[in-house]
Amino acid sequence: MSWDGLRFSLVRAMGLARRASTSLRQRGLASTLRRIGDHVRPTPRPRSTALYYPASRPFAPFALATSDAPRASIVIPVFNQVEHTLTCLRALAEHPPSTPHEVVVVDDASSDATATLMPQITGLRHVRRAANGGFIDACNDGASVARGDVLVFLNNDTVPQPGWLEALLSTFDTHPDTGIVGAKLVYPDGRLQEAGGIVFADGSAWNYGRFEEPRDPRFEVMRETDYVSGAALSIPRALFAAIGGFDVRYRPAYFEDTDLAFAVRAQGRAVRYQPASVVLHCEGVTAGTDLRRGMKAYQIANQSKFAEKWRNALASQPAPGGNPDVAAFGRGRAVVVVDEYLPDPQRDSGSLRLVNLMRLMLDAGAHVAFVQIGPGHDDTALARLRALGVEAWDTASTGGIAAWLRRHGHRFDTAWLCRHPVARSVLPIVRKAMPGARVVFDTVDLHFLREKRAAELANDSIALRAAERTRAAELDVIGRSDVTLVVSSVERDLLRVEAAGATIEVVSNVHDVAGAGGSFAERHDLVFVGGFRHPPNVDAVMWFAREVWPLLRTRRGDLVFHCIGADAPAEIAALASIDGIQLHGHVPELAPFMDNVRLSIAPLRFGAGVKGKVNLSMAHGQPVVATSCAVEGMHLRDGEDVLVADTPQAFADAVLRAYEDEALWNRLSTNGLENVRRHFSADAARDAVRRALKLD
Repeated sequence: MSWDGLRFSLVRAMGLARRASTSLRQRGLASTLRRIGDHVRPTPRPRSTALYYPASRPFAPFALATSDAPRASIVIPVFNQVEHTLTCLRALAEHPPSTPHEVVVVDDASSDATATLMPQITGLRHVRRAANGGFIDACNDGASVARGDVLVFLNNDTVPQPGWLEALLSTFDTHPDTGIVGAKLVYPDGRLQEAGGIVFADGSAWNYGRFEEPRDPRFEVMRETDYVSGAALSIPRALFAAIGGFDVRYRPAYFEDTDLAFAVRAQGRAVRYQPASVVLHCEGVTAGTDLRRGMKAYQIANQSKFAEKWRNALASQPAPGGNPDVAAFGRGRAVVVVDEYLPDPQRDSGSLRLVNLMRLMLDAGAHVAFVQIGPGHDDTALARLRALGVEAWDTASTGGIAAWLRRHGHRFDTAWLCRHPVARSVLPIVRKAMPGARVVFDTVDLHFLREKRAAELANDSIALRAAERTRAAELDVIGRSDVTLVVSSVERDLLRVEAAGATIEVVSNVHDVAGAGGSFAERHDLVFVGGFRHPPNVDAVMWFAREVWPLLRTRRGDLVFHCIGADAPAEIAALASIDGIQLHGHVPELAPFMDNVRLSIAPLRFGAGVKGKVNLSMAHGQPVVATSCAVEGMHLRDGEDVLVADTPQAFADAVLRAYEDEALWNRLSTNGLENVRRHFSADAARDAVRRALKLD
């Protein structure tokens, strides 16, 4: 292990020991041991996915599951090599795409058995050209007879993997500005052939990731790219026609796909690489690989034609010989976000905030990578980030944060470090591996403030001293960072005193405004949402169940309290025995509870930061009854946007007022929605994110 890695491990171990001590006081022995187990459990390395390849067998007629009303037209240009064509078609037959599609094989005057065998395949449209013209003419002819809204050009020496077409087409749905989408191309031996293409200033091009491991996280992220190979390329048929198809100046082949990508961008549309669409490609089967003779010789000649046509656009491309990683991921701001765990927006509000902040970074034109340094492996969370366009690395794939920063730190100009235990252990390595980089310390909430309030509530002098140590550590990180983010003006004003001279920005929670949901009459019951690894949530629910719930049930025996949250300790689990309380654990989809439950409660007695549970409910038009602590720094007015109460009797009274008074309920619902729009929407956070990244 390197010295940087050793130092990181030591600092991290000391931090975990301090956190374990705090956890023992706040959570008890069982919960603390479970958390320690999470940190020491080995993280499994992801297993490679085997490539699918149809079995070789003598020809017999077979059928394709095509449609007479296709969304996609798969156009396959062929010249001889009938066995490769049959392998490609068998792959489409054995794993038919679920999207309505047609398959058009354009036979470029083949001299082998192509013309005899293609008509024997049911569901195939076979177009035979009178004379051989090359790849470009065959593709353009296929496009002219296609009926689908989207053209998908597919080489005959490919084996599309299951799910390939759905992944390509979904990109047009999730990113409407997309003009071209290309697949991840892999060699038969499993090595990567292309993860999008890079075009340099002299017109030369490079297949990004060539010969590397295809599951490397750099190649698993959907992103914009200079071009994608025509071996597996999709484009709306109307856009292809408007551009004029593949430019015939490049006949018979080569650089037509690169040219098409530049033409699409000139129309204001994006070219994207989609790693979820995997296509095996036996490169060079038809044209060979020797640039000195045959079809491949056109590659050299056509580069000059391409460079001449796109001279002005090429001026902004990177110089030949530059770092391909830097060239592949854009030429603007590049941000690496580091946190303990992969964010899961369905589990906690901090994750939701972070994912939405990364969305804003991407919208601002930044390349964003996320690096996990803690334990655990979550394929779903990784896939979710990568689908957004985030280059996501879990702990198993990094080889350790010190080694990762040595290899990749040069690609980034900003380090966004989440929470002080992470920032404290990583910051020295960042400064060494990324000299001159901007360090953004995202507090998420001020940990020392939360710990101090918990200690004061419990009248615990030992915990108070631990909170003071956390304060010193947190202020130390603030002093060594370029900008510190807090989630409320309350915390900003506190740091203006505690860390005078530091640059502080308020970047609060970010929520989509879902809308009003069900009406007053359509809604029933109460709900609480919050993960129980967070001690304030445990305390809040226990206080509500013991002190407030009996008062409510005495007056309204029909009430039901829905308690939602993962990792419930024994004392929370025991509440299920209380009449009217329902424990749901982790709920993957919260919208039904937000849209159909009448009231949300936030009975927190200590904590810091801005409470995502309050934002979440208000974003769905669900009124909230909360304590003063729960609404701190949220720009909320008692009686207009929220009802606030801090004693059991006052809290119970407030719940019943909002639950039974339809006019009050409607006012709280409407004003809560407006509060989220004004203070906690993407529009509200966008400028603060740009300032934090120095994009203005």
